[in-house]
Formats: sequence, C-alpha cells, structure tokens
Amino acid sequence: MKVVPSMTSPRAFPEAGQPERLGPPATLDAAQQDAADELINGPRRGVYGPFRPLLHRPPLLRAVAKVGETLRYEGTLDAALREWTICVVARELSNAFEWDMHLPLAAAAGVPAAALAALDVGEPSPSDLRADLVLARTVASELLSRHRLSEETWNEGRRVWGESMLVEVLTLVGYFAMVCWLMNVARTPGPTA
Repeated sequence: MKVVPSMTSPRAFPEAGQPERLGPPATLDAAQQDAADELINGPRRGVYGPFRPLLHRPPLLRAVAKVGETLRYEGTLDAALREWTICVVARELSNAFEWDMHLPLAAAAGVPAAALAALDVGEPSPSDLRADLVLARTVASELLSRHRLSEETWNEGRRVWGESMLVEVLTLVGYFAMVCWLMNVARTPGPTA
C-alpha cells in the first residue's frame, strides 16, 4: 500500500479509509458509458474522484467536468496559485482525494513545503509566503466559513488580481468545494486507492 499525504497528516480526514458509499454504477447504460468514455479520452484520462459518483447523472458529469477543465486547463491563474487554492479548499473541507491529488501538484508548481505543511496542520502560513497565496487562503477560508468576503478581502482581491482573476479564484473555490462535498458524502477513495 502506497503512503499518501492524507494518511500521514496530523489532522484527520474523516472519510479516508472508509468504504465508498456511492461509487460508479455497477453496470453502465449507454449514456453513462459515453460520459465515461469522454473522461477516459479527455485530459483526465480516466474516471476517478468526483466523476465516480457523478456517473449516475451523465449530464451533470459533463457539466462539472467542463467547468473543472476550464479552470485547470484554460484558466489564467498560474499553477502555484491554482494548486495552492485547491489544496486550501481540500484541507478546509477535509477531503482526502483532492488533498492527495493536488498536494504534489502544488509542490511541483513551486508552493513552498513549509506553507503546505502549515496548511496541513492548520497553522498560519509562513510570513515569507507569496502575498497572492496568502490572499487566496484568506479568500477560500472566508468563503467556506462565512459564505462571503469581507470588504477588506474583496478590495484586496480586486487590487491584487483585478476583477477577472478574482472571479476565477472565487469560481475555483466554489468548484472544488462542490466536488469535495460530493466526495466526502460519497466517501470517494483517494487517487491511489
């Protein structure tokens, strides 16, 4: 068994290691098979993560997949900002799949190991962390805990990113919150399970 980040984290991932509650259908109908084939032949190259339970509803799977592909492959955020923000959402929502999937991507994109370690244990980010990454953590935390941004955070987001990039960050947080919630309920196994 491969050791993955969620297994070594000092903070619990409640669904990690529990049996999957809502996986893909045992037998795929034609629409489900078409949706699965689209994922397999697309940039994801497989049916995993939130797409396992989403196979029950092919139209939703396609819509969710398109939003995710737009954010990940057609977005304007640099890789470090995108992957860090995804990790913040995954950690805030205790989602093992997205944490295990995106932690190595964040590290490879240049997010400092100390920042990722602090995020993992719930400590403040290091003082030398890039300002836009600090802001992204604040934005995600406020959205997930207060369901809105303070005037200060809103104004800082507009100043640092402009309105277009701020909309992309907000959408990134919302998208990954949605798929984390779905997988937490479905108990979707991590990417190496």
